[in-house]
Order: sequence, then C-alpha cells, then structure tokens
Amino acid sequence: MTDNLYALTAISTSSQADAFAPIDKALRALSVTVLDVKALAVPRSLAERRSARVYSLPAGVDVNSLTQSLRALEVQAPMDWAIQTLASRVRRYRLAVFDMDSTLIRCEVIDELARYAGVGEQVAAITDRAMRGELDFQASFIERVALLKGLDAAVVDGIMDAMPITEGVGELILTLRARGIYTAILSGGFMPFAQYLQRQFGFDEVHANGLEIDRGVLTGKVQLPIVDGDYKRETLVEIARRRDIDLADTIAVGDGANDLPMLTTAGLGVAYAAKPVIQKQVDVQLNHAGLDGVLYYLGAGSELGD
Repeated sequence: MTDNLYALTAISTSSQADAFAPIDKALRALSVTVLDVKALAVPRSLAERRSARVYSLPAGVDVNSLTQSLRALEVQAPMDWAIQTLASRVRRYRLAVFDMDSTLIRCEVIDELARYAGVGEQVAAITDRAMRGELDFQASFIERVALLKGLDAAVVDGIMDAMPITEGVGELILTLRARGIYTAILSGGFMPFAQYLQRQFGFDEVHANGLEIDRGVLTGKVQLPIVDGDYKRETLVEIARRRDIDLADTIAVGDGANDLPMLTTAGLGVAYAAKPVIQKQVDVQLNHAGLDGVLYYLGAGSELGD
C-alpha cells in the first residue's frame, strides 16, 4: 500500500519561518490537500543554515504535475526537494556509498595536481568533459594522469591539507554510522585522498585509483584496474553481497557521468550538484543544500502512522 502513497521532502538553506511558503503556494495552486506536515530534525551545527520538512501527500496525487510545478519554482525559490514513495522513504537502508571528487570534497584532486604540474587548464577541461559524459572515462583518465609525470609527490600532502570538504559531510556520516549504515567511498580519484577522508570521518572502506610514485615523483602511469563507472557499480553490488544487504537497501551519492551506474543501481540514488546528464536521469537531487541533505530523504518507520 505504501507504494501508492507519496511524501514530498523539502530542504531549505534558510531557517526562517517562511522558508517553505513557495512550496505551500505550489501545493495550493494544484489543489493538493496535504495530509500531514512534519518538521525534520536538523543537526545542531547546521541549525542556522538549514530547515527541512516532509509533506504527506494524499493517494492519487498527480505526481507529474507536482514535479513540473516544483521544477518551475526552483528558478524563483532555490531549495531542494524530492517526491518519494512512502515505502522508499521509510526503508531501512544499510549501506551508503559515495563518490569523492565534487561530492565529498568541492574539487577534483586530479585538477589540483595538474595545477601544480603546470597543466591545470588542460586537465580541467578534460575532466569537465569526462564528468559530463562526453569522453570515455578510462581513456581520459589515462590521458590526464600521463600529464602529471614528474610532479613532486610532496604536493599531495599540501593538497590534502587544503581540500575543501563539502558542507554537511561530518554530520551525514556521523548520523549514518549511528544508524548502523555501512559507509564506503567509491572514487575515480586517488587513494591517498580517499584514505584521508576515511581517517577524518570514519568511512568503513574506500576504493580509489592508485597514485604511482617513484623516487619522490609521480610516474604518470595508471595502475589497473581503473575505478570507472562500471567498477563503482560492481563494487556497490559486491559490498552489498558481502554484507548480505539487498540492493534496495543501499544509497549511492555522486555527481558525474561515471557515477550514473551506481546511482541507478542503488535503492536510493542521490545526484549531488550533478552534471546535466545526471540530473536528467536521477530524480532525487541535492543542488542547494550540503550533503547533510541526504539525511532528510531518509524517513523513519514512524511515518507510516498507526
């Protein structure tokens, strides 16, 4: 029965009382009679920059019309939202996997390395096209890594210390772990950076590309296998199998074309500040809030009512 009932989750980057007035107006315009509205708990550290609520929608609501109305609304009132079946919202998720570059961190580490190597613009242009799905990821990765040949490996630590962490990462991972959800990084970036985030936030495991160093400099050679989209999907499936978790009970979060396979395989795929090719294919998105936004798309069994 819960597969026929829907919930609308709305996330604002404001804590003001009228933050959701545009959502309320859109619902009234479509004559949607909301069954219930609940404020969602926000981490104390983000209380001044976040508010969220969930609207219980009546059976038979026109999801397509509501979706179109909310998409038009985003231009006037930037906020994140998702329409989910109540069944998917209250599911007990047990595994969450994350892309790293431009998801957990607000940069692409290969572009940062390239900047130190003096080929920043060249590599960044290739990275952008690869993330948009315009280039084969493996071929473009090999090309970009080759341009790093001879770079002093000491720059890795400098980049690591200055990596801009996405807002809400700490709050998100702390809460997921408290819920008993296994967490993993599946990154097309490099292992030293993924391991740094693992140490900082307590991810249970990490998968990323090796960064080959010889005599203190990067060799420009790629270590196989390359962590591409297929690798990410296969690793998601393998971790779930190993831990006896149904794929419906998994979460995947990412932004680029190489994340699409895992986003569409997981029970809940969340596109975070994603490229257009991803936004067209993944319904649940975060474009304004930090990664703590994932938490508000995870309901609780109590939402089922009596």
